[in-house]
Amino acid sequence: MTYQPPVREFAFLLRDVLGVERYANLPAFADASIDTVEQILEEAGRFCAEVLAPLNPVGDKEGCHWSPDFTVATPKGFKEAYAQFVEAGWPALGADPNYGGQGLPAVVNLAVSEMSSAANMAFAMYPGLSHGAYAAIRNGGSSEQKALYLPKLASGEWSGTMNLTEPHCGTDLGLLRTKAVPQGDGSYRISGQKIFISAGEHDLTQNIVHLVLARIEGAPAGTKGISLFIVPKFLPEANGAPGQRNAVKCLSLEEKMGIHGNATCVMSHEEATGWLVGEENRGLPLMFVMMNEARIGVAVQGLAQAEAAYQAAAAFARERLQGRSLTGPKNADGPADPIIVHPDVRRMLMDARAIIEGGRALLLWTALHGDLARASPDEAARQKGEDYMALLTPVLKAFLTDRGFLIASDAMQVHGGAGFTEQLPASQYLRDSRIAMIYEGTNGVQALDLVGRKLAANGGRAVMSFFAELDAYAEARAQDAGLAPFIEGLKGAKAQLQEATLWLMQNGIANPDDAGAASTDYLHLFGLAGLAFAWAQLAEAAQAKIAAGETDPYYQAKLDTGRYFLDRVLPEAASRLAKLKAGSASMMALPAEAF
Repeated sequence: MTYQPPVREFAFLLRDVLGVERYANLPAFADASIDTVEQILEEAGRFCAEVLAPLNPVGDKEGCHWSPDFTVATPKGFKEAYAQFVEAGWPALGADPNYGGQGLPAVVNLAVSEMSSAANMAFAMYPGLSHGAYAAIRNGGSSEQKALYLPKLASGEWSGTMNLTEPHCGTDLGLLRTKAVPQGDGSYRISGQKIFISAGEHDLTQNIVHLVLARIEGAPAGTKGISLFIVPKFLPEANGAPGQRNAVKCLSLEEKMGIHGNATCVMSHEEATGWLVGEENRGLPLMFVMMNEARIGVAVQGLAQAEAAYQAAAAFARERLQGRSLTGPKNADGPADPIIVHPDVRRMLMDARAIIEGGRALLLWTALHGDLARASPDEAARQKGEDYMALLTPVLKAFLTDRGFLIASDAMQVHGGAGFTEQLPASQYLRDSRIAMIYEGTNGVQALDLVGRKLAANGGRAVMSFFAELDAYAEARAQDAGLAPFIEGLKGAKAQLQEATLWLMQNGIANPDDAGAASTDYLHLFGLAGLAFAWAQLAEAAQAKIAAGETDPYYQAKLDTGRYFLDRVLPEAASRLAKLKAGSASMMALPAEAF
């Protein structure tokens, strides 16, 4: 089965659930009427289905090819598809019009990103990484750097990377050894090796703009002495055209479990020419601009692979004949019933639908608040948007990628033995989705970030605001009988999350191991509470459509899926609460040598 972009779902979310037309008075939304947005989504969906999806198995089987001249060739068809991608203007969709972008809200760009990632995750990573480099330069670059690099990154003419990880350090960036030596003319000589650099070398663009973390000679030790540098593959000429080859090269490609169509490179900087972005020793905050952009992008990847895997599994389940229904034959004229009649197959497919549809709604709701953080004239709305983006980014990244992998695994299970072969796409979805739980900060690190930093930030302002948001939503709909199960589910999940938060406040400071031991369960409890909120909004919008006379079965299916979430997914919140309150004693009891 070929991936079918969920354009209808995005239209329902943007128009009926999030009501983006309410923000038409804001400049960022001025060109984003719902009719225009739907046309954009339709065209993006067509491109993803017709151009990118057919290349997904090609990239998986062929992979990228490294040459001794340190160049990399992408899989057959990628270069032509990327040229079409750029010509159609897709990289510029959410970029600033001052730098050649179309200036559409991030919530719209996110929808397009999900479709491209579901159609071809490895391909979508090339422009996706460029967006992180664009964001870092826009936030910290000089006016000259912005003028030179942003238009080319926005258009997709040039691409970008993040050069962070080194052979001896990943998460602990304070250990990095890449050094930068000032040259007296404003440039630096960058020397060091970086690993796991996605899209570090390829043949899709004229130039590659590497954003490199390095330590200037004499800088303080640890994270306080890290600076960020622009190190382009080709040094720009005075007119901005790519000029002399810089002393940065790809030494090899990683052999990986998945995302074979994306070049994951070992990069060597051999006194390469680079330019400081922002202030000396202030590279880490700018790096986190890139990382936060990337973490939302990775959340999208988890959701996207789940959607693609679910679609393939549902199509297989409708067609595969095996056994008879427990309540009597449903395909009496055939030798067996399609496996979709079996409750356990339904369990896996309904788990997927409940997580995907609720997760997508929560992701877009958060992205909308990110748009308001940038565009709203109201200071309180901007502050709330910034708080929610900071608070929910680790939740979305870890929750949706953990669940995305489980959904891809269940999708393989639905396929049975055939799913374990390479003749069907289930294997690729499972393999491709696994990296999302690791890169841009492992999911365990996301959980620690949530518990150790985001909850306490600004005196707990963000989480308290989120709790108040859920309370206000529930209170305003307390008399809506049709929505009662969803409101009760939301109130229960919020109460469990609040109890968990108070437990962390009481126990985590006294014993940091308690906070660490609780962190993953807390993050998943937070994700479930967020999905309970999302499902209440989805159900409210679907019920409104039905009440208005809509007879399309789409809306009833939405309510049925939401009720499944309440019955069979949300109860997990209680077990997450119980586990985190168990503390760390049994987890830390064994001495290291016992393992």
